[in-house]
Amino acid sequence: MAYQVVEKSAALGTLESELEERQGRLAALEASAAQLKEARAGLAEQVEAWQALNAAQLATYDKLRKHAGLQEVALRRLEEEARDLLEKLVQRKARAAAERNVRNECRERVKQARVSQELKKAAKRTVSISENPNVLCDGVMEGAETVALATQPESLESEACEKWKRPFRSASATSLTLSRCVDVVKGLLDFKKRRGHSVGGAPEQRYQSIPVCMAARLPTRAQDVLDAHLSEVNAVRFGPNSSLLATGGADRLIHLWNVVGGRLEANQTLEGAGGSITSVDFDPSGSQVLAATYNQAAQLWKVGEAQSKETLSGHTDKVTAAKFKLTRHQAVTGSRDRTVKEWDLGRAYCSRTINVLSYCNDVVCGDHVIISGHNDQKIRFWDSRGPRCTQVIPVQGRVTSLSLSHDQLHLLSCSRDDTLKVIDLRVSNIRQVFRADGFKCGSDWTKAVFSPDRSYALAGSWDGALYIWEVDTGKLESSLRGPHCAAVNAVAWCYSGSHVVSVDQGRKVVLWH
Repeated sequence: MAYQVVEKSAALGTLESELEERQGRLAALEASAAQLKEARAGLAEQVEAWQALNAAQLATYDKLRKHAGLQEVALRRLEEEARDLLEKLVQRKARAAAERNVRNECRERVKQARVSQELKKAAKRTVSISENPNVLCDGVMEGAETVALATQPESLESEACEKWKRPFRSASATSLTLSRCVDVVKGLLDFKKRRGHSVGGAPEQRYQSIPVCMAARLPTRAQDVLDAHLSEVNAVRFGPNSSLLATGGADRLIHLWNVVGGRLEANQTLEGAGGSITSVDFDPSGSQVLAATYNQAAQLWKVGEAQSKETLSGHTDKVTAAKFKLTRHQAVTGSRDRTVKEWDLGRAYCSRTINVLSYCNDVVCGDHVIISGHNDQKIRFWDSRGPRCTQVIPVQGRVTSLSLSHDQLHLLSCSRDDTLKVIDLRVSNIRQVFRADGFKCGSDWTKAVFSPDRSYALAGSWDGALYIWEVDTGKLESSLRGPHCAAVNAVAWCYSGSHVVSVDQGRKVVLWH
């Protein structure tokens, strides 16, 4: 019995200890639950605060969205008004030009009628002369008036004049007629010229013929080396006659050079550029120079005049390319503001803006197409008669330059993947890819060109060397080294095919033959 009591006591003690342990755990759990309840309450307060803040931000967002919608509507309305005003302005200018032409025509008709009447009057004037040398007659019959010689008897004079009288144009009448005829002819020519150059009308296009290159000659040696600019030289271009050359640099100057006897002779300096020159181009007649600059504009010079005659403003970032179209009165510019603009140079007016989606590094123009090369590794084709992109050709690497062959059937591109590509525009396929050991594109504005006969492709490298590939085979024909100690930025091949010029980042201009 005592043994059972002891066992029961021991079991009771064990149970009591377990009870105490469980009570302790329960108390800990209750304390933890209390803490969790407090944390939950705090989190609930935070959630409510965040919800209130979210609601306030949502309301603000709704207000801003409504405001943005109103602003977009206002912007579209202003753009429509601007377009309407521009159309009205163009129409007014056209009407003013037409009215001026009509006034000029009326004025010229009146002038011609007056001249015609004067000619008729002059033709009617007659003089009576005597064929007998001993008898003089200066009687001029103009209406009823007759002048007789005082030294002759009146009867003899009258008889002689009546006998030998025959009408003819007097010397003064003849002189008047000739002078008036000359004036009439000059007036007609001037009037025709004015009509051809009237306000709102395009001037007559009289271009010099561009020499046809039957077979370009590969350059083999440097004939002339000049430190042409004060800093980096970015652009170079031959004129249509192959004897005039333009170079443009970061010093904001354009130098014109004559190629004479294998040497470069300074011709003229074109001043007034608002920023670094990135591109130069001659018009088809060789009488104007168009340059792209870093001051968000392109500028136009007339050869022979040092100061710029027009500034084409409208871009919002650096202008990287400026090219004439096939006429001297139209041009195209490309910019880093992701637009390409077409310009009417007669009015210095932007006739069209194309949004091109990426930085534009170069443009070229065909008959009815504008081709642009971009930073997003694409070449885009734009129909100049329509608003949309007609084709996109992807290439590997950022496009730095484009060159269109003279027959407009092939396009040469240079890109930062250190390759040149020839694109057959008839099938829109890449026909050749040119690479070479050591060739590396030195900048985002490195320019490559076709030879005039499209037999070769030429480009400069980062190490100062020039590389020439044969287009049909893709073979590297030659590499020229020597004068350049810095990266070659641009090259140009003259239209006659006899000379090549290269410019670099170290101020040098090199003439190759």
